[in-house]
Amino acid sequence: MTSLLVVKQYIKNFINKYEVYLKPVLKLILALTSLLMINSRVGYMHRLDNISIVLIIALMCSFMPMNFIIFVAAAFVVLHFYALSLECAVVTLVLFLVMFLLYFRFSPKDTLVVLLLPICFVLKIPYVIPLAMGLLGTPASAVSVGCGVMVTYLINYIADSATALTAMETEEITTRFRLVIDGLINNKEMLLTIAAFAATIIIVYMIRRLSIDHAWTIAMITGAIANVMILLVGDLLFDTNVSIIGIFIGTIFSLLIVKILEFFVFHLDYSRVEKVQFEDDEYYYYVKAVPKITVATPSRTVKRINTPRKRSGGSHSKR
Repeated sequence: MTSLLVVKQYIKNFINKYEVYLKPVLKLILALTSLLMINSRVGYMHRLDNISIVLIIALMCSFMPMNFIIFVAAAFVVLHFYALSLECAVVTLVLFLVMFLLYFRFSPKDTLVVLLLPICFVLKIPYVIPLAMGLLGTPASAVSVGCGVMVTYLINYIADSATALTAMETEEITTRFRLVIDGLINNKEMLLTIAAFAATIIIVYMIRRLSIDHAWTIAMITGAIANVMILLVGDLLFDTNVSIIGIFIGTIFSLLIVKILEFFVFHLDYSRVEKVQFEDDEYYYYVKAVPKITVATPSRTVKRINTPRKRSGGSHSKR
């Protein structure tokens, strides 16, 4: 354990030292990954489905605020849908405007959530996001998580319905609009996922704020169980055809990732808990202090040993 704590401290020191350089690199990787995934899933506009353009835009995003990446990703999606169907682009644009209003109203700092959630869906571990946001965020983070879920299911639905949309005649505008809107409103799996993730965030948040030992561990396990139960019960009630094996495997991997996150963010020594009581003129205070586990990185000292210079040979003659 001591060696892991030393590695953790080295990593934190490295991040603090090179934060100015690491932030643009991480933004570049995040923007590049998001745009490449969008192009691979809905690459209908061939001008955007170009690695040179993607690299240039990703480089531009690396020097811009994090929220700028969301605007660029949304613009890519709308333009790709416009190349497929005008109706898809209009519905997507209106939906994005509504989500942006909710996002900037309730959780404008959760940029990573909206961008990472579709990536986690591709990796089959989307459950790590509600667990992590319950530990690090607030119940308002359910808004950003819900936006990420809607974007993911919207892209998947239109990509799967691309053949049906292109087969319709150009004069069937109303039919195309209804196909896209009904596909979102009647998507029971999407609604169930949003409800399960929102409930998970609230449950994890409430438990991890309790004054009990190992609150974070208890919160993440309880939230994971609640998430699985909601998804399974919803599958029985609404016949959403979710993958039960995928839910269990994804939840286990998500718990492992969140446990690693806890090690870096909230690693406490419950064997040295102290309870303090004091008062002032108006209140009496009961304080429970739990120390963090910290280990100082070993410092290297370099000793320089100066070897004595050899005297030149020969003796002085006496006169």
